[in-house]
Amino acid sequence: MEYILNKFVGLDLFKGNILTIFARIYYVIKFVIMLNKGRLFYKGVLFLLFTVICFTQCSFFSKKLNTPQNIKGVISYKRSFGDLNPLHLDAAKKIGIDPHSTREELNKKKLKKIETNKWYIVDSLTHSVPYLVPNAYDLLELIGINFRDSLEAKGLNPYTIIVTSVLRTQDDVQRLRKRNINASANSAHCYGTTFDVSWKRYEQVAHRWGREMETVSSDTLKLVLSEVLRDLKKEELCYIKYELKQGCFHITAR
Repeated sequence: MEYILNKFVGLDLFKGNILTIFARIYYVIKFVIMLNKGRLFYKGVLFLLFTVICFTQCSFFSKKLNTPQNIKGVISYKRSFGDLNPLHLDAAKKIGIDPHSTREELNKKKLKKIETNKWYIVDSLTHSVPYLVPNAYDLLELIGINFRDSLEAKGLNPYTIIVTSVLRTQDDVQRLRKRNINASANSAHCYGTTFDVSWKRYEQVAHRWGREMETVSSDTLKLVLSEVLRDLKKEELCYIKYELKQGCFHITAR
């Protein structure tokens, strides 16, 4: 029935937010009344549209629940993602830019700016700037896409990953080391090839009609994200280090 009405009015009648849907229905009714002045026909059209709405949108006001399935994660985060700094540095030096002392010196011609979008959120960066070399830029987007696809395939409501650190200058590294003595002085972040993705925090994607959705625990989301990263690592697209204290996956494009 919805398909027939869609074809009749020449658009997706039930796509978009709830206000858009009712606006379209109103104009459909108005159009039909213009063509047919009969009161009986008018009531029939109203009843037909009301019936279609009930059958197609009856779950609009109910909470969208998760139906979890096939969520396994990895055996061990440390063992699965144990690539040490020398591996990250080696890959970074091959495809990255030369390290810069200050942000003012950055040559952005070889870099692509990352911004919050539907696949990932760029956190408030205090010790880095939102730029990556093309390989790393594409990898980050691929992680975001695969993560969302995996959530859907596993019957979970959608969430977005959060990027917590990106490109650092030597000044950024020095400032970070004053705050975190464990931060590496020779970091792959300086080459524009490396970024950190939080495994603690995620952003739930709002339903397009404002429908309430059941939440997914960060532990479950971490399992799904680990599967996504494991597969990309197996494809030799990146090196990954599991950072326990920092609460992130440290990822370098290859």
